[in-house]
Amino acid sequence: MVKLERLRADHTEALLAFELENREYFARSIPDRGDAYFAEFDTLLRARLAEQDAGVCHFHLVTDAEGRLVGRVNLVDVEDGSAELGYRIGERSAGRGVATAAVAEVCRVAGTAYGLTSLVAVTTLDNLASRAVLERNSFAHVEDVAVAGRPGVRYRRALLGH
Repeated sequence: MVKLERLRADHTEALLAFELENREYFARSIPDRGDAYFAEFDTLLRARLAEQDAGVCHFHLVTDAEGRLVGRVNLVDVEDGSAELGYRIGERSAGRGVATAAVAEVCRVAGTAYGLTSLVAVTTLDNLASRAVLERNSFAHVEDVAVAGRPGVRYRRALLGH
């Protein structure tokens, strides 16, 4: 079972530790955030919290049954009832259905608590695990795109219950 927690300032230390622990793992499938991201983490987190307070983004930590931070799932660029979904699950929890469950939960929350009507997501064509998570959660392939210069896919899902 996974739980989503809305990002708060007191998550800073745990979130930074999670990102550092999984940096190399994440860089295998998505572009690395670079050293500046980690050096300026406190400032960047405050900026993300300001975006969340303004309603243009919704950031969440994913925790397991023991309350350990195992991932993140975010809704960014909220506009006209839609947002872009992004997620990352730590290496220790990969392949266990955590991403599928976290995306299902954020879809529910997006439609009910945030009043969104659709979500979009983008992944590289060769990221089969991410594509499977989206497809298991009823996202439909809408177009081929480039992602950081690599072939990618854009997905969309209509939300119910808002």
